[in-house]
Amino acid sequence: MARITSGVTCSHVPALGVAVDKGITGDDYYGPIFKGFEFSKEWMEKENPDLIFLVYNDHCTAFDASVIPTFALGCATEYHPADEGWGPRPVPVVKGHRELSAHIAQSLVLDEFDITIMNEMEVDHGLTVPLSMMYGQPDEWPCPVVPLAVNVVQYPAPRGRRCYALGKAIRKAIESYPEDLKVCVFGTGGMSHQLQHKRAGLINPEWDARFMDLLVNDPEQGSEITHVEYLREGGSEGIELVMWYVMRGALNEKVEEVHRFYHVPASNTAVGHLILENR
Repeated sequence: MARITSGVTCSHVPALGVAVDKGITGDDYYGPIFKGFEFSKEWMEKENPDLIFLVYNDHCTAFDASVIPTFALGCATEYHPADEGWGPRPVPVVKGHRELSAHIAQSLVLDEFDITIMNEMEVDHGLTVPLSMMYGQPDEWPCPVVPLAVNVVQYPAPRGRRCYALGKAIRKAIESYPEDLKVCVFGTGGMSHQLQHKRAGLINPEWDARFMDLLVNDPEQGSEITHVEYLREGGSEGIELVMWYVMRGALNEKVEEVHRFYHVPASNTAVGHLILENR
């Protein structure tokens, strides 16, 4: 049977993708950030999952104001990098796993999660940057990816509690799939940041640290963080962190924290990163 062995959280700052694509990951500004992922790349090579289930948010490329699904599950054979205004990133096409995606979709719907099924979908930096941070610049991504896009762009976003419950349902779906697959779940986005208006540039390291502590050690309590707290403490884009709770719900109640990295700034964002292994 398929099994989930680990989880990764990772900010998806678009500037990090630019740094990779332009070969400037070792300069004075970006160097300290990418140094924090050196262990992660080594760990990823050793972990060597057969598949990644990647939770991210679309930035108005696959979706726009005319269609805004709360949860959209990729069920395609492949996902091409989207053109976000300056051309698609020069990264490999993301290969999907249609059979597992279909199985997950059926299981989630029968568990009363209303999932939007995406048989065609381009993917933006929200998905490709975390892959670059963990794998570098391979000619092909080492394994297939099942993407789940979560709406954290247009109000109303789902609560952390709902995302945590969805993660548990995803775990049930994956572990009932008959193929022998080793699965790593990614929760992406965040950490604290705000991109506009009077609080543009807001970063809250103390709250970010508390958020990560709760995620690892007391996810039940952490999943109850309200939308108002995300906005007040983490900035308007801090709501992306609810996606980390999809990942956390897919793991065991008790996990081992293998690696933690935090850095300010990357663009105007706090970069947060965790590697968790099931106990």
